[in-house]
Amino acid sequence: MDEELITPRSVTAAEAEEIQRAFTVKVYGWMTAGLAITAIFALLTLSSEEMFNLVFSSRWTFLGLIFAELGLVIWLSARIQHMSALTATLVFGGYSALTGVTMASIFVIYTASSAASTFAVCAGMFAATAAYGYLTTRDLTGLGGFMTMGLIGLILGSVVNLFFANATVYWITTYIGVLIFVGLSAYDAQAIKALSAAALQGSETEQKAAIFGALKLYLDFVNLFLFLLRLLGRRR
Repeated sequence: MDEELITPRSVTAAEAEEIQRAFTVKVYGWMTAGLAITAIFALLTLSSEEMFNLVFSSRWTFLGLIFAELGLVIWLSARIQHMSALTATLVFGGYSALTGVTMASIFVIYTASSAASTFAVCAGMFAATAAYGYLTTRDLTGLGGFMTMGLIGLILGSVVNLFFANATVYWITTYIGVLIFVGLSAYDAQAIKALSAAALQGSETEQKAAIFGALKLYLDFVNLFLFLLRLLGRRR
């Protein structure tokens, strides 16, 4: 990430560990903020008849919002190095809000109680896998590459199945999706350590690195929740 040249001073092992811990807390804080924004905007969409009708009365409006989501997350991931920290933070907040608007649909499809219980299960699974990724001394780079390839296959399979609506493929992709995002949660949690080493404390670089890490973990959590909801959610 672009930052003026600063001559670093040597730090002790204890100081390095504290820097890593502080950065990790910051990343998870921004991830939690993103999830909170998503929940707030989902509830606002559900509670406003005008907003709900605007989003869901037209298939094209809903699809337009989905494509806007994809565009925002791709733009943020690809261009974050060239953004200011403030812009990156605002785009992340905007993406989280837009995701909340579109995710309001799950409360129409699934009962609120099953959505809540699935969220609790998802939170527990994510916490366990993220803790493993952060604490393990095993290098998870190979796992991350394998899961990324699996994710590409999952996306292609899901897109193809939109046209064929095959129930068997639907359930296969559901179980695979859960496994992939569990694996990615562990891998990305470990990758946060590497980000902390590259970030300069109190700088634009640190804030942008924190937002980038938060975005990756946010995507892992949300997608894990959506795939678990297919398995555990009760439809209305």
